[in-house]
Amino acid sequence: MSHDSRSDDNNRLTRRHYVAGAGTLATVGIAGCSGGGDGSDGSDGSDGSDGSDGSDGSDGGSGEPVEVLHGWTGGDGAAAAEALEAAFNEVHPDVGLEMNPIGGGGNQNLDAVVANRLQSDDPPGSFAGWPGPNLLRYQGVLGSVDDVWEENGFEDAMVEEAVELHKQNGSYRAVPLGSHRLNCLFYNVSVVEDAGIDVDSLNSPSALIDAFETVSSETDAIPMTHGMSGTWTTTQLWGAVMLGVNGYQPYMDFLEGNGDESAVRSAFETTAEMLENHISDDAASIGLTQSNQNIINGDAAFIHQGNWAAGAFRNAENFEYGDDWGFKTFPGTEGMYTLHFDSFLYPSDNPTPEASKTWEAFAGSPEAQIAFNQYKGSIPTRTDVSMEEFGPYLQETAEDFANAEYRPPNLQHGLGVPSETMTALNDVISSEFTGPYNVDAATQGFLNAVSN
Repeated sequence: MSHDSRSDDNNRLTRRHYVAGAGTLATVGIAGCSGGGDGSDGSDGSDGSDGSDGSDGSDGGSGEPVEVLHGWTGGDGAAAAEALEAAFNEVHPDVGLEMNPIGGGGNQNLDAVVANRLQSDDPPGSFAGWPGPNLLRYQGVLGSVDDVWEENGFEDAMVEEAVELHKQNGSYRAVPLGSHRLNCLFYNVSVVEDAGIDVDSLNSPSALIDAFETVSSETDAIPMTHGMSGTWTTTQLWGAVMLGVNGYQPYMDFLEGNGDESAVRSAFETTAEMLENHISDDAASIGLTQSNQNIINGDAAFIHQGNWAAGAFRNAENFEYGDDWGFKTFPGTEGMYTLHFDSFLYPSDNPTPEASKTWEAFAGSPEAQIAFNQYKGSIPTRTDVSMEEFGPYLQETAEDFANAEYRPPNLQHGLGVPSETMTALNDVISSEFTGPYNVDAATQGFLNAVSN
C-alpha cells in the first residue's frame, strides 16, 4: 500500500498524536481510549485501487471480507443495519462483508473503538461516522475516495450540503448514507388529545412549556420524556431550544464562536425550565431507547429527538403515524431543517482497499439509501431516489428538507463544531446542567467552549 511520501514511522506517529489529542478519554470494553485529536500528516492515504463499484472484492489477493464498524445496535438502528447488510449481499454476493456493531449512545462507544483500532494500526475497512468538522479528529488517517465519488457521479446525485462536508484537504474521505433531521418534536396522539392540546398551535418553546403544564394537570403522563444517562441528549435539546428561542443567525453565530451571551443564557433558562419541572424522576438513569419507549407505551406526551425516533416508532407493533404518534417541527424552528448526516469513512491504511471502496460506493447507491433510511427514520442524501417506499412521515420530511429556508448544521453530531468542542460542551452539561441546573455557569461554559 503506497503512502504520500511519508514513512510508516510518521504515519504511526500521526496516530499516536491523534489519540493523545483526545479531549476526553473513555474506557469502553476492549477499547482504551476515545478519539478526538488533530494529528496531521497531509497524506491523502491513496492506496492506488480503482474503487470501482463493480469490484470483485479483491484486496490484493487476500480475499478477506470488508469489516464495517457501526453503532446501530438497538431499535431503529438494528433493523436499518440489517436491511443495509442484506442489500449489500444481494448487490455484491462475491464481496465478503463483516458488519461489526458497537453499541452506545451518540456514537461514543463506536468512536472509542475506532480510535483504539487506528492507534493500534488495526483499522477496519470502513466505519460509520459523521462528516463536516467531525473529520478533523481523523486528520491524516483517512484515505481518499475521490475515485468513488467520480466514478459513481456522487457530486451530481447528492444534496448540495453533502458535497463539501465530506471533503478534507480537498479530497473526499467518506460517503453519505442518509440525512437525519434534529429539530423534531414527537408526541403520543392519545396523551396529547386527552390533555386537550392543539399541537399545531405550539409555535415557540414557551408555548411548548405551557403544553407541558397542561399535560401535568390533565393527565398522569410524563410531559416530556428525556433520557439523561448520557449528556448528549441535553446538549442536543439545548441546540433546538437555542434555535427556537433566538432564531437561525444567533445560533450560527454561536457555532462560529461569536455567540451572544444573552441569547445563550435565554436558551439555557428555557431548557432549565423544561428539565426542572417536566421530565420523569428516573430521567438521569434512562437513555434514548427507554425514553422513546415512553412515547410508544403512552406513558409520555412529548419527546425531542432526531428523526431516528421515528425509525423506532416505525418498527413498533400497532403504532402508526397519525393514529398513534405525531410529529411537529420543534416549536420556534419552523422553516428550518437541522441537518445531520450518517456516513461511512474510509481509513487510509486500509486492510481491504478495493472491497472497502466497493462498500463506500454501495453506501451512496440508491439500493443502500432505500434499504437503510426507511428503517432508520432518515431520508436519502441522493436527490434521485423515489420516496414511495418511505411512508408518509419520511415523505413529509423530504418535502420539509426541499422547502426549508435554513438548514442549520447540528450542534451535537459533528456538523456544527469539531469533536473537541463537542466534548467540551458535553462536559459543561455534565458538570453544570444535569440537576441542579446552573444557568450562569453553563452559559459561560458554552461560550468558552466555542471560543477556544
